[in-house]
Amino acid sequence: MTNVKFNRKPFEGSLNTLVDDLFTELPALFKTEFNNGERKGLVPVNVKETDKSYQLEVVAPGFEKTDFKLTLDQHLLTISAEKKNEEIKETEKQIRREYSYRSFKRSFTLDEKIDATNIEASYINGVLILNLPKKEVVKASATEIVIK
Repeated sequence: MTNVKFNRKPFEGSLNTLVDDLFTELPALFKTEFNNGERKGLVPVNVKETDKSYQLEVVAPGFEKTDFKLTLDQHLLTISAEKKNEEIKETEKQIRREYSYRSFKRSFTLDEKIDATNIEASYINGVLILNLPKKEVVKASATEIVIK
């Protein structure tokens, strides 16, 4: 007589393996795809509104004023920055390099209420601050119509 092994739960092992693989390999995928030293992602931006203007605060530490490029084309404001790798001197030996080339680019569509001719920018302590003044609202005054 031959013993035949019968599996009452044929998918239990393969499903567990599939779920285990998913949770062990998925974080590694994100680590290699999104944390590879080249920071081409989005930078965080805060937008504030006052009575007279809007203010954009772009958090971008490690850059200098000269690394930024601000352009306004029609109503599209584009903020970009690029920081090149520093050259390694021949007398130095690089043991480990955890940061290198970095760049980003963000675009914002400006409303008709923005006075594009008076936009100001400053870079203080790793935060690029853009002041977008609102246009003066011209109130229509009531005029009297004379009946002839």
